[in-house]
Amino acid sequence: MSAQQMLKVFVTRRIPQEGMKIFQKAGMCNLSVWDSDEPVPRAELLKGVAGAHGLLCLLSDKIDVEVLDAAGPNLKVISTLSVGFDHLAIDEIKKRGIRVGYTPDVLTDATAELTVALLLATARRLPEGVEEVKSGGWSTWKPLWLCGYGLSGSTVGVIGLGRIGLAIARRLKPFGVKRLLYTGRQPKPQAQEVDGEYVPLDTLVGESDFVVVSCSLTPDTQGLCDKTFFSKMKKTSIFINTSRGAVVNQEDLFEALSSGQIAAAGLDVTTPEPLPTNHPLLTLKNCVVLPHIGSATYSTRGIMSELTANNLLAGLTGSEMPSELKL
Repeated sequence: MSAQQMLKVFVTRRIPQEGMKIFQKAGMCNLSVWDSDEPVPRAELLKGVAGAHGLLCLLSDKIDVEVLDAAGPNLKVISTLSVGFDHLAIDEIKKRGIRVGYTPDVLTDATAELTVALLLATARRLPEGVEEVKSGGWSTWKPLWLCGYGLSGSTVGVIGLGRIGLAIARRLKPFGVKRLLYTGRQPKPQAQEVDGEYVPLDTLVGESDFVVVSCSLTPDTQGLCDKTFFSKMKKTSIFINTSRGAVVNQEDLFEALSSGQIAAAGLDVTTPEPLPTNHPLLTLKNCVVLPHIGSATYSTRGIMSELTANNLLAGLTGSEMPSELKL
């Protein structure tokens, strides 16, 4: 393909090499990459996307009308290195006939593993324990020192039993969970695999020892976990969120944690991201916050990069995408 025929693709971040190798092998793209681990500045995004046929972006890149206008009529496909797509102006993208690729399924196992790790770390107070060892707070064995809560015999509630929610439930059952409750728009046949009970949200929140949020961010779930929600939880219950930060009202969560309304919380997602270092939640010992690392395994990120590249190339050539978002 001649230089004139090469299709312009703007990549908003340095991505794992697996994806870059696919682009190089295809030999049909003139790649322009924001070669940094840090997000592309807005001005550079608007400049870089001008005239592009394809855009490869991340969850942290707000692809709105301004970006679409800056890209112009050449833009055929947007491929996002994420399973989430709330950063994309979907209605406007659909109106312009632009195809969208995303990366579902490939990060399910990694995110489920991280959720279980976060739940255990929070419930058993592992970060506190590590800190006590380092600071010299570990003196002698004490019967009630650093006691937490176990999964054996417990009731776990999963809000959103989709791919990731089900994968979390599968991993938690062998710990001896007595009841697994779930809620969502409708009962899921696959819930039988984990003996899941479909219940109203209020029942799940009130009866669960562990509440795990694994739903997508929609107008219905935005701010779902608020003061009323936390007031219905047991004082001994643990709250875990690995979905999207905006599902939680963080001021209400801080109040619930600091007042003893709930026992503890573990978050892999926040609003905003990164969470400012002076945020009130970070002053609490009973709140474990991770930097959105649900899919952060080498193999998962490599597979995500490959899929994102293949989605984009398929969109450019008018072929069927491996994972296309149906608009």
